[in-house]
Parts: sequence; C-alpha cells; structure tokens
Amino acid sequence: MAKIITCNTNGIRAASRKGFFQWLETEQADVVCIQETKAQVHQLEDPVFTPEGYHCYYNDAVKKGYSGTAIYSRVEPTRVITSLGWDPADSEGRYLQADYKDLSVISLYLPSGSSSDEALERKYRFMDLFMEHLRSLRRKRREFIICADWNICHREIDLKNWRANRKNSGFLPEERAWLDRLFDDVGYVDSFRLVNQEPEQYTWWSNRGQAWAKNVGWRLDYQVITPSLVPKVRAADIYKQERFSDHAPQIMEYDLDIVGS
Repeated sequence: MAKIITCNTNGIRAASRKGFFQWLETEQADVVCIQETKAQVHQLEDPVFTPEGYHCYYNDAVKKGYSGTAIYSRVEPTRVITSLGWDPADSEGRYLQADYKDLSVISLYLPSGSSSDEALERKYRFMDLFMEHLRSLRRKRREFIICADWNICHREIDLKNWRANRKNSGFLPEERAWLDRLFDDVGYVDSFRLVNQEPEQYTWWSNRGQAWAKNVGWRLDYQVITPSLVPKVRAADIYKQERFSDHAPQIMEYDLDIVGS
C-alpha cells in the first residue's frame, strides 16, 4: 500500500511554524508533493525541511518568495525532472516529476487567474501548453499520479457557492471545459471522486470572512491518475484537524508498491 499526500503549503516556512512537519511525521507517507513553497533552497537549510527518511527535492521560482514545488520520497527516484522547457513553468518552479520503475509522481502548481485579466490569460496559455504535455505523457509506457493545486473546480459539487462563482477564475466555463478534456478526451481520472462522491469535500478556503469556520470552500487540489491505476485506488481523505495553510492536505492510498529501479 502506498500513501501519497499533496498539499499547497502557501509558504513552506510558514507551514512549518504551524506544525506541518510534525504532522507529516505521524502520517508516514510514501510520497509527499508540495506546491507553493515560496522559498529558495538556501533558505531551507534547517533540518526540518529535509525530513528524516525521505529523499527531498525542491524546484524553486526565480522570483523570491513565490511559487515553487517540492517532492519528498521514501524511495529514491531513478530520475527527477524539473523542467518542461517553457516559461512560466520553469522560471516559476511549477513542475517537479519523480520517476520510479514504472510510475511517475508529479507535483504541479497551476497558475491562478483570479488577480487580473492578464493573470487569467497567462493561466490559459499555461493550460494550453500543459495539456500538450499531458497528452504526451499518455503516450509513455508508464503510469502517472499528478498531485496538484489545479486552481480549478471541476463540478458544482466541488465548491460551496458555485452559482456566485460562475464568472470567477477557478470556476469559469473555459477552465471547467479544460478539465473535461483532461478527463473525457485524454483519459486521466480524478482519483478522489472514485471513492468519495460526497459534497462539501473542500481543500481551500478564503482567508476572508468566516470561510474556514463555515466550510465555504473549493476543491482545488486533486491527485489525477492514469486509467490503469483506477483499480489501485483504496482510500481518500482531506486532513482538516489542523490548519497549516489556506489549503488542506489531500491524502490518497493506492494498492501499489513504489519501486526505485
């Protein structure tokens, strides 16, 4: 059995101060994917950022205090990929891939388009380029688990106030249609919904108002898998007993062994 966790920490140093690494030690996950580390490697010299028992990999943004991804893996990968060959994926550290024998695990941070029209256009350009990459991965003879803050809710069930957000980035028809293509045309699968069809399963809450207290949230963090892994999905959870970030860790369990070589 393999346990994989994905979490947008909204600053890994801030999450550390809130107890993230103490919690992580109790989880004993096989792979941990982190988005929005907001730190350069030289700022992470404290041993807490290289948890015992893990091989740790960081992909930083050029801009300080911005974006960034990480993967912690108990099994040493055969290869780690940090570049897609285009910006802003590379310059903002938005993509990190760990390859194992017949499986790859990806930590991805898709841009947000909520701050301005220009930000939304940048998000769409990223989505177009990344869709081509996702299609190319399907042609490879291996399985993929893409752990990501997708910054998109797919269905009405995935956010509390869906009617009020139909014209807001994160729930725009164009964004949702992109996920439709990802699942229906390219063939990837939202692993969480295979085992949990319940409403109010959110992973992000605005810091404004009483969103957390009232559970007025969005499900933005998904582990998306290739179809051959569907029979391997065993359990899904969202950890909300503690709050390390404006996102909650999303946990999946798979009936598989992660082998390095």
